[in-house]
Amino acid sequence: MVHAAAGSGQLSGEEDHILARKAAGGDVDAFTKLVGRHERRVRAFLSRLCRGEGGDDLAQETFLKAWRMAGSWRGEGSYEGWLLRIAWRLFLSDRRGRRDEAPLAEGDTGAAAADVDAAIDVNRALARLPARERAAALLCLGEGWSHGEAADILGLPLGTLKSVVARARAELVRQLEGHAA
Repeated sequence: MVHAAAGSGQLSGEEDHILARKAAGGDVDAFTKLVGRHERRVRAFLSRLCRGEGGDDLAQETFLKAWRMAGSWRGEGSYEGWLLRIAWRLFLSDRRGRRDEAPLAEGDTGAAAADVDAAIDVNRALARLPARERAAALLCLGEGWSHGEAADILGLPLGTLKSVVARARAELVRQLEGHAA
């Protein structure tokens, strides 16, 4: 299945397949084009997962690893999904052993008074979620990936992914309703 990212369609998936085959053969220009096509979304995903700290470094690592593993993408699913799967695994590896899930400081709540403040509140609510719930919410609720695609990216069974998304959604609603009061 080819994931149709915003502004792209089946054609871009076919182009990714062609570019990926060339990159697997060592074509640096083809890989550079793939990076250009998917870099923004990979960086955004990691930046929000990392709460703004270290996301760019992990994005660089993601693309370096993708280049080294260029021949391992078999064309199953989308190329962007494959990149996000690499990014997720690097994130987990980077965070292993850290106290990543510590809540934010008490005074770090803010109030929703305008659209910008509301966006800040959503980002803060996301930041309070455990990493797996944050990733699932970002993929399914924020980026429009299907549950099946997100399950594949995160390496979770479909039923587990659906439960994680439901928990994340409920917690986000709970937190954001608390700000509206």
